[in-house]
Amino acid sequence: MKVQSTQIAGVLIVEPDVFGDERGFFLESFNEREMRKIGIDGHFVQDNHSRSLRNVLRGLHYQIRQPQGKLVRVVSGTVFDVAVDLRRNSASFGKWVGVELSAENKRMFWMPPGMAHGFIVLSDSADFLYKATNYYAPEFERTILWNDRDLGIQWPLMGEPILSSKDVAGKSFREAEVFEK
Repeated sequence: MKVQSTQIAGVLIVEPDVFGDERGFFLESFNEREMRKIGIDGHFVQDNHSRSLRNVLRGLHYQIRQPQGKLVRVVSGTVFDVAVDLRRNSASFGKWVGVELSAENKRMFWMPPGMAHGFIVLSDSADFLYKATNYYAPEFERTILWNDRDLGIQWPLMGEPILSSKDVAGKSFREAEVFEK
């Protein structure tokens, strides 16, 4: 497995070993022992699967209590995935990192607790899988505006994104609750 650090401490791009031949391919999408070796030491309690259409933008989401570490990947289609550091004491507080995840490149993206997360679908549709280190708690979920000027995320937009009402009503980064530890 290849691991690439990013400019945000703890956020990793993971490229699994893929074994392929004329029949197809095989990869280990999760192995707790191997993940611990590369610094992903979360205990996963929930798996999620979403399907979205082209130009759907989901995010930027996080839980202020019961924060979730997320190991994400795409099994059909292509997305541009983003993590934003919301840990006030971090050297990269308020910075973002983005990566293209696709069924073709088979990359995974690890975001430790303390990140806001979002993605935009670049293909006709995309199936997106999440492993989370804490349970979904809607009462603690928060949303930061995807197009916040202070964050300056360079989304690869193809026109206006398709947003949920929750994402339209997100707060600015300056107004957002953040992690103090």
